[in-house]
Amino acid sequence: MVTRLSASDATFYHLENTSTPMYVGSLSILRKPRAGLSYETLLATVEQRLPQIPRYRQKVREVALALARPVWVDDRDFDITYHIRRSALPSPGSDAQLHDLVARLGSRPLDKTRPLWEMYLVEGLTKNRIAIYTKSHQALVNGMTALEIGHVIADRTQKPPEFGEDIWIPAREPSDRQLVMGAIGEWITRPTSQLAALRDTVTEVATNAGELAAVGRRVADVARTVARGTAPSSPLNTRVSRNRRFSVAEHRLDDYRMVRARYDCDVNDVVLAVVAGALRNWLLSRGEPVTPSTTVRAMAPMSVYPDAELDTAGPGQAISEVSPFLVDLPVGEGNAVVRLSQIAHATESHSTAASLVDARTIVTLSGFAPPTLHAMGIRVATGFSARLFNLLITNVPGAQKQMYVAGTKLLETYAVPPLLHNQVLAIGVTSYNGMLYFGINADRDAMSDVDVLPSLLRESLEELLEAAK
Repeated sequence: MVTRLSASDATFYHLENTSTPMYVGSLSILRKPRAGLSYETLLATVEQRLPQIPRYRQKVREVALALARPVWVDDRDFDITYHIRRSALPSPGSDAQLHDLVARLGSRPLDKTRPLWEMYLVEGLTKNRIAIYTKSHQALVNGMTALEIGHVIADRTQKPPEFGEDIWIPAREPSDRQLVMGAIGEWITRPTSQLAALRDTVTEVATNAGELAAVGRRVADVARTVARGTAPSSPLNTRVSRNRRFSVAEHRLDDYRMVRARYDCDVNDVVLAVVAGALRNWLLSRGEPVTPSTTVRAMAPMSVYPDAELDTAGPGQAISEVSPFLVDLPVGEGNAVVRLSQIAHATESHSTAASLVDARTIVTLSGFAPPTLHAMGIRVATGFSARLFNLLITNVPGAQKQMYVAGTKLLETYAVPPLLHNQVLAIGVTSYNGMLYFGINADRDAMSDVDVLPSLLRESLEELLEAAK
């Protein structure tokens, strides 16, 4: 089957370069079962779910002379063993070694001659654990008709549900001549729409009109976001190299709920305040000038309720809207409670605040939604000029009970958000089963000290907890 990429999908496809690969990553830590999680079992599990994510068996074909946007075509040579790979950590198999592996794998662009995703089963991790790391191209996941693979391979029970037999017969791949003739035919029959499509593809980074329609954004929100102007100068904004560093942090969700209850705000506000405190101390540790008015502007896309009922959402349907939101983190403010108050006031004034998805309702969504919600948030952020903000923070709620992958307990889950143009830090936050998991992706050259951020995040949280007593 041949389907032309949407204007936004085509933009993500063309935006990629060797320094900023346009993928959405996730890292899952699982409890190794007695019999182990075999590579063959993981292959079988993913194969069973592929009918729910048909894009994962399609590749992108470009049209000669760029006469039209590229098309999705079935990959007649689809080989799941190319996409799902095995890796093993050398002894002792520490978390630091795992994070180094994720950083190396994350720095590599995906193979554009094949379906745009990879999955790695990582063995040899200490404490009787295994890991699964996945990469999906941003063009692949739009949250409306295409979900992230992590969304569909997680189950709510240890015994996976039954799936019918998958009989997939790939359609014949069109020749270059057929693609050109198809493009010419569209120009002849629909010249106005073709001109509009071409214009959208060229100007998508600035206006993101196609994406606005795709995720149902409100025009007022977008206009207000763009009107904020250029972000303040920051060491977070410099040339991005090809190399990455990855780190993580984990906090108890109850600690955030306690602060939320004490100061009558939202968990998302507390998350942003904790990040603000950590960035303040990071800047100070570097000897950077920090004045009372110093701010760091974050793009923090918000997951909000769609108009339809959440519990009707299933694979292939819209699971949520994601709204753009810029917030100036008051890193110059020395008082943690005042930082939180300022952030809570900013989010309360946002027009979508009343309809935010939270961790108590996200469980009604089909599958394990965080990977797709992170992907949608990243798409929203990428639709705006990186000059408007200093860093990306995606924060999405997940199921608050035990989940499983191929019958194996999912212990921890971390987003691995991509670095955007001239942005050397991105943070993805996921709530799951009573915990908050921070995935911290950074440029290896510009942020060689990224390993201090987990402890700084902990210190920032402790400040708020102490004040809330």
